[in-house]
Amino acid sequence: EMRSTGEVLGMASSFGLAFYKAQEAAKSTLPTKGTVLLTVCERERKPVVAEVARQFVALGFRIVATSGTLKYLQKAKVPAELIGKMGEDRPDIVDEIKNGRIQLVINTPIGRQGTTDDSYIRKSAIKYRVPYITTVAAAKAAVQGIAAYIENAEGTGVRSLQGYHAAIK
Repeated sequence: EMRSTGEVLGMASSFGLAFYKAQEAAKSTLPTKGTVLLTVCERERKPVVAEVARQFVALGFRIVATSGTLKYLQKAKVPAELIGKMGEDRPDIVDEIKNGRIQLVINTPIGRQGTTDDSYIRKSAIKYRVPYITTVAAAKAAVQGIAAYIENAEGTGVRSLQGYHAAIK
């Protein structure tokens, strides 16, 4: 996932765990508990987004979402709570990130019309070192990775390339 992680490599027994390791190597370690901010542009509101949110809930995460995403999640019967955009309500997204109450940000950019919203969310996540995901594909990989990390005794241990090669049959 070059767009979200930079040039890093995560190798593991599953795609999810490899993604988790790649995020960790990029100094953007995915959380194993807490709150996920989900704000997805309208064109991305597809069943896969609701499924990703359901998987986060199943892992014990709390979901907060902006108004449009919240309406979509409510229709899909995914438990989530409203969070205001900057300047709408207090505490808003920036307040919650700053105060350490959001552990993962999933924000798919709208494009030119969403430049302001996307920018303050991204800048806050970077400033307060909160992992920030910008694609639905990366969000799906992240939830798979967190689940694999939680369930897998392998964790994020180091293994040589020769070790991986020896395991190939």
